[in-house]
Amino acid sequence: MRTGLIADDDTYFRMAMSAILTRQLGFSRIMEVGSLTEALDCLDQNADVSAALFDLSMPGMTTPANLRIVRENFPNARVAVVSGSQSRRDILQSLEAGVHGYVPKSLGVAELTGALRTVLDGSLYVPSMLADVEASPEDQPPASPDHAGPDTADPGHLLTRRQQEVLDLLIRGKSNKEIALALKLGEGTVKVHLAAIFRHFGVANRAAAAVAATRSSMGAQHLVRAH
Repeated sequence: MRTGLIADDDTYFRMAMSAILTRQLGFSRIMEVGSLTEALDCLDQNADVSAALFDLSMPGMTTPANLRIVRENFPNARVAVVSGSQSRRDILQSLEAGVHGYVPKSLGVAELTGALRTVLDGSLYVPSMLADVEASPEDQPPASPDHAGPDTADPGHLLTRRQQEVLDLLIRGKSNKEIALALKLGEGTVKVHLAAIFRHFGVANRAAAAVAATRSSMGAQHLVRAH
């Protein structure tokens, strides 16, 4: 019994990927979602997901770096990007985030199936086109958030609407359980969003994130709403 997750806002492409996973790669159960938030909720509620495929252009996927949160919080799932983007920056940022493969949507069915089989068999799949794409200044990845202080938000790690809602409740002093109840999320999903918030501000815990948020214009807006 193999369970897969396809996260892509293109309904027809999800159908095609589902057919490949079930008919060619032995999956018996496929879940389909159209946004990053839905994907995180799905992963949180289904521990048996063994493979998760992500599109980079769906709602909530502001940067390939978001996939690092997926890898850190759901280590048992093989994670791959299946994207129409052939940008060197997107490929490198996805691989730096720890995904197990970057599969271009432009591949034929046989090649795409082979690429996914490589990922599922435990190997890393990197598209051959990477060697042919020349680097340009705008392709350089943003500076690592490890060097960002609590007062400096990482511009490459923009918060989603859901993460901003979690941040609002964090500033109000709510616990993970209270945030989960307020937003109708699983506690595991809340932890995923908190990890993204910590990375955004370059901090390591809730208290530091609250302080960093209050020192930023975004934090000030949240405090106004809280009062």
